[in-house]
Amino acid sequence: MMGVGAVKQDIKMKREKRRVAGEDQDQEKEEDGDEKESLPNPAQAAAASARAFSIGAMVPLLAAPFIRDYKVRIGVVIGAVSMALVVVGWLGAALGRAPAARSSVRVLVGGWLAMAVSFGLTKLIASSGL
Repeated sequence: MMGVGAVKQDIKMKREKRRVAGEDQDQEKEEDGDEKESLPNPAQAAAASARAFSIGAMVPLLAAPFIRDYKVRIGVVIGAVSMALVVVGWLGAALGRAPAARSSVRVLVGGWLAMAVSFGLTKLIASSGL
């Protein structure tokens, strides 16, 4: 049979365990809430992407219409878009605290590849009569 002191001690230990467990649960809830707040919002990401593509599409459209000679127009568009790609790469590096030169080159080369593929597909479609 347990004495009164032992029973009180047992009750105290059980209360302490419940209190610690409750604090752990509260801490886990706070951590889960912090983690959920740090996740990106898909709607905001989609809106930001749409804005970026729209602004990026304006660069060649604004550079091209004033030039009549086809080869000169292509050169001006490539130059304007290249400059815009370097600026976007630098801005992304500045915002992400990454090396600016490396980021600018990566964005520039990726943009050039995208332009080359788009140009090639356009020529292919035009030549095949689709």
